[in-house]
Amino acid sequence: MKHTFFILCCFTILLHLSSCVSEPKKDSQETVNSYFTNHDVPVQTGGVEMIPVQTPSGTYRVWTKRIGNNPKTKVLLLHGGPGCTHEYLECFESYLPAEGIEFIYYDQLDCGNSDRPRDTTLYDLPRFVEELEQVRQALHLDKNNFFLYGHSWGGILAMQYALKYQDHLKGLIISDMMASCPEYDRYANEVLSKQMDPTVLDTVMKLESEGSIVIRSTRICFANTFTTNTFVALKNGRNQLIVCSED
Repeated sequence: MKHTFFILCCFTILLHLSSCVSEPKKDSQETVNSYFTNHDVPVQTGGVEMIPVQTPSGTYRVWTKRIGNNPKTKVLLLHGGPGCTHEYLECFESYLPAEGIEFIYYDQLDCGNSDRPRDTTLYDLPRFVEELEQVRQALHLDKNNFFLYGHSWGGILAMQYALKYQDHLKGLIISDMMASCPEYDRYANEVLSKQMDPTVLDTVMKLESEGSIVIRSTRICFANTFTTNTFVALKNGRNQLIVCSED
């Protein structure tokens, strides 16, 4: 009898413990499931959407790619440059999905997978702001969900956008950029340039003195002596200015 009573007690305790084991929260599980829910499109495209944008030179398409689905938190990523691509921001895939944060890659006009008009007059900050606003509208981002992330040049663009269209933003994130162009120019001359390879720096300074490349506060113009295969790019990881040519 005592043996039977002992078995019944053990069984009761096991039942009690099993009932105390926490099950996955329904809300949490639903959030995970909804994050990977496909958007309402008839044919899946891997999250890619080519968005038409109006410019003074005509209509072109810019490339975007959406990762995840979160109706309250959508982060649009602005890459550096002008002239870089979204690719170096792909490291976000290691972190944001785990937090349930939806994010959107975006190659600015004349960059990456977007159209390449090769029109230097389009390298104008106010025009980039209007391009960004057209992208926002096409992606249906608004003050209830729209977080804008800008890195380097993308930080300048993000700040300029926020000055004009702040009512559309829920949050603004600036990475590796300051708000003053004169201060940035001073920092580049006094700090960054001293970390560069002297040979590369001499080449850049020579090109600038010859007028082959002209840098202004809101526009970057390449003289006719440059071909479309010649460019100057900032390699952020090493703070090196690299001059490349395929001629």
